[in-house]
Amino acid sequence: MKKLSEKIRGEIAIHGTITCARFLELALYCPDTGFYERDDDTVGRRGDFYTSVSVGRAFGELLAFQIADWMQEFAGGRTAKERGAGQDSTRGIPSGAGIKYQIIEAGAHQGQLPLDILTWLRRRRPELYEQVEYWIIEPSLRRRQWQRESLEEFSSKVHWADSLAALSRTRPGITGVIFANELLDAMPCHRFGWDARRGVWFEWGVTWQDERFSWARRPEADLKAGIPGGFSSALLEVLPDGFTTEICPLAEQWWSQAAGILQRGKLLTFDYGLEHEEFFAPHRAQGTLRAYRKHRLCTDILALPGEQDITAHVNFSQLRKAGEAAGLGTEKLATQAQFLTSLAGRFWEAPLRNGPWTPQQSREFQTLIHPQHLGRAFQVLLQAR
Repeated sequence: MKKLSEKIRGEIAIHGTITCARFLELALYCPDTGFYERDDDTVGRRGDFYTSVSVGRAFGELLAFQIADWMQEFAGGRTAKERGAGQDSTRGIPSGAGIKYQIIEAGAHQGQLPLDILTWLRRRRPELYEQVEYWIIEPSLRRRQWQRESLEEFSSKVHWADSLAALSRTRPGITGVIFANELLDAMPCHRFGWDARRGVWFEWGVTWQDERFSWARRPEADLKAGIPGGFSSALLEVLPDGFTTEICPLAEQWWSQAAGILQRGKLLTFDYGLEHEEFFAPHRAQGTLRAYRKHRLCTDILALPGEQDITAHVNFSQLRKAGEAAGLGTEKLATQAQFLTSLAGRFWEAPLRNGPWTPQQSREFQTLIHPQHLGRAFQVLLQAR
């Protein structure tokens, strides 16, 4: 990606260094040349990384089932717990005919997950399907075109907005579900190091040196992001010199904004992430920023911009606080294995209603919950109003 490297070097030539967040923004999202803008598929066996969606239909069908159950609650029906074990999970929408519910997905990539969800709802919950609007938050015109092609049969059901703010102007007061799958970990983050001698944080920036991109301390006067916070003096006293971590104001801002437009419903994310204190374990002294290419961990995060995926773990403690500050209640923070296993138990209680699973889907489910695959790697945060 010579053109992208030249663009990044051009900005460095002007500023001396650029933030890690700016480097990631260009490397991942630059039109035409960013990693997520590439025409060739980056997800799945032949790509650079796996997602729960690329495993198969099981993830989307379970999520569709859960969304249908939540819609029952929104309409005034009983919750799954109130209905009790062994009973059908959804018996239609008992009230509010004509009401529209919104399913809002951010980060739909090529559109496979909305395709799986809408296909299942149309087949298994037709009464609910008629009351649903599916919105995709997608700023990229290229990815939006991929999604339109994947969802052509649902063209009358699916709508697009380039941001949550644009959606709120079109649909003020959302009633439904806002969710993201592996979106927040790909948002550009800032990278900070600890100067133990001076007792201060400094920001790592990116520069061009010896014919390669490399890390360099940014001048303190150039700090554009808040320094890491929430540490006791006792913890700071024992942090080793150069201890590195990341913060992602964009992820926290996105979560706050989503919470703010949710009038009634659920806010959900599946992602790599940790609680705040877990970021400061000794084995994370170099932070959580990682690069992957062809399913292999790449040691040089700054090499080959546009040709490798780069992610950093989500701080779920900050997301939870942001949602609660906006008036949401936290219902769950669990591993994907815990979340999906509980969900699958209810799904299987009514096989005639929800559809039988094939051996292939059973294998997909095992991959989704297996601790050495996706079950423990991903966390699930669920909040509600």
